[in-house]
Amino acid sequence: MTTELERIRALTPNDLLVLGMKNMAYMKDMEVDGETVVGLFAANGQQIAVVEDRETAVAAAWQNGLAPMTVH
Repeated sequence: MTTELERIRALTPNDLLVLGMKNMAYMKDMEVDGETVVGLFAANGQQIAVVEDRETAVAAAWQNGLAPMTVH
């Protein structure tokens, strides 16, 4: 019988990619034209939006049914 920890350790990179694809959006600071903006990305790395600040990114994520996560 496989334990929960063993199943987690067996996840492939693709498994992790799909894990939160429909539920999460990742926020990442970006520089555009010399200004810092916030990019909103799907779990697969697809850019969803670029907004002026984190507050707007969080609001946009929630409005679209996505839980915002921060990438460092």
